[in-house]
Amino acid sequence: MVKVTLKDGKILEIEKGVKVSEIAMKISPALYKKAVGAKINGESGDLMTPVEEDITLEILTFDDEDGRKTLRHTASHILAQAVKNLYPNTKLAIGPAIDNGFYYDFDTDVIFTPEMLEKIEKEMEKIIKEDLALERFELPRDEAIKFMKEKGEDYKVELIEDLPEGETISFYKEGEFVDLCAGPHVPSTGKVKAVKLLSVAGAYWKGSEKNKMLQRIYGTAFTKKSDLEEYLNMLEEAKKRDHRKIGKELELFTIYEEGPGFPFFLPKGMTVRNLLEYFWREKHIEAGYQEIKTPIILNEQLWHRSGHWDHYKENMYFTKIDEEDFAVKPMNCPGAILTYKNSLHSYREFPLRLAELGLVHRHELSGALHGMMRVRCFTQDDAHIFMTRDQIKDELLKVIKLIDDFYKVFGFEYHVELSTRPENSMGSDEDWEVATNGLKDALEEIGLPYKVNEGDGAFYGPKIDFHLKDCIGRTWQCGTIQLDFQMPERFDLSYVGPDGEKHRPVMVHRVVFGSIERFIAILIENYAGAFPAWLAPIQVRVMNITDSQKEYANGVVNKLKNSGIRVEMDERNEKIGYKIREAQLKKIPYMIVIGDKEMAEEKVAVRSRKGGDLGSMDLSQFISQLTEEINNKNV
Repeated sequence: MVKVTLKDGKILEIEKGVKVSEIAMKISPALYKKAVGAKINGESGDLMTPVEEDITLEILTFDDEDGRKTLRHTASHILAQAVKNLYPNTKLAIGPAIDNGFYYDFDTDVIFTPEMLEKIEKEMEKIIKEDLALERFELPRDEAIKFMKEKGEDYKVELIEDLPEGETISFYKEGEFVDLCAGPHVPSTGKVKAVKLLSVAGAYWKGSEKNKMLQRIYGTAFTKKSDLEEYLNMLEEAKKRDHRKIGKELELFTIYEEGPGFPFFLPKGMTVRNLLEYFWREKHIEAGYQEIKTPIILNEQLWHRSGHWDHYKENMYFTKIDEEDFAVKPMNCPGAILTYKNSLHSYREFPLRLAELGLVHRHELSGALHGMMRVRCFTQDDAHIFMTRDQIKDELLKVIKLIDDFYKVFGFEYHVELSTRPENSMGSDEDWEVATNGLKDALEEIGLPYKVNEGDGAFYGPKIDFHLKDCIGRTWQCGTIQLDFQMPERFDLSYVGPDGEKHRPVMVHRVVFGSIERFIAILIENYAGAFPAWLAPIQVRVMNITDSQKEYANGVVNKLKNSGIRVEMDERNEKIGYKIREAQLKKIPYMIVIGDKEMAEEKVAVRSRKGGDLGSMDLSQFISQLTEEINNKNV
């Protein structure tokens, strides 16, 4: 007999060799029916796995993130099988699960069109209907290479050859189809109840421009057709909200082919950006931060010292000045550290909070660029906080509260993830343990539930990430808090303690918006371009019905301007209905219509973007109401 410890701590004793699926049935027939995978000793695994020793076990359903990944990874195999059935000469590359779906990369002379995707999707539905069992088997390295060579799968051979000696090489078989894969998978293709292929894109093999361009088919899968329909409706809504489309329509920003990945802010977009930055400064002054500004280009030696050269070089741009090598900064932290080193600091100054709206540049592949969501230059609302070890928890609590205060203003809900030490990291185990526990303690004290992402931290320290949820249910990673013991050591930072001796400070890196550009893109899509009045580039448009009201209308415009309201006049010789419709399309929060009646009564007729006709009122009353709405930052 072996012992199986369940998620709730309950222990089951079962016979050796029993499959995980049978344990799920023993726990609950309803759970067995919904099960798609398992976590065995903390690692994702198959329901088909036999239990040979004492384990911890969590049964996964589609409601669990790892469960969704398991089902969607199986869907990617079904896609590969369907493509091979229809186009046998196709060579297979990779097919992982990703956020909200999956993809598979193919090397073929066939050009996949939208019509062909429909054909492939129908073939996938046949495979699903057949309910083929997924069977795992392993082969020794030489046999695995020979097996894939015989099938003509060159990319699979390369993947096997890249694996370290002694690595387990596993395959999954579904019907006549076999694919190299570490798993896990659902027990059979029939578990994938609903599937949809979404698009085709080009993708370089292994992400390198030096390699061949493959065709990548994206798709998604669910356990219920109703969930798929809901998701597809969300995608349609997302298309309407695409920040690239709305940004162009509202004249907020543009990107020229002379500068791919380098956004240009237009006057109205600059208004939104400045308002966000004013708000940011106001909040940071209140929270005791001091603002700094550091150079964009610094010499190469600095980046060796910081560790970026060894851990981040492939994402950086370089140049020469006076025959010396320089790097364009991808992060603001080394500049903040040099600023700290400008003078000797005492423990009495701590926590020392240095904030910067810092422009950074990072190398992104052209295929990864996406409007202002994924760019090559962006402004991070960075801050670097220097403190003593015993100040860690209190300061982290203040940072978490500051971030929470920001997001509430925009109406965002969020969830939190804690990312731990990655393989490509620097520093001692002891420092990483102290840093990770510091973040955990702060989250637990404030009562924020969090998910742990093992191995996904920064190379210099663990981090907390804040994922915003927008109005159509999508999530966006924005704020982050990183606790760092490494940079102070590498740059020999110190402060004078109460004992008069020099000590090493602890450093926190944190952002709230993340990237100003990306945050604006998120806001555009969240509000569908209809910014709340306090953020709207134009808050009021004044419209006269005939030329006889022009003088009075211009007087209204001037009074609004003098009250600090962003206003424009539409005095074109057009019908008033046309003017109103255009103002609505431009997402302007309020419209003032001036006719003979309003002029005679010295009043204004007000229309709201949301509420329609608000009736006639004194201009002073409207100004008072709008000013209150702006000052309260109502969303």
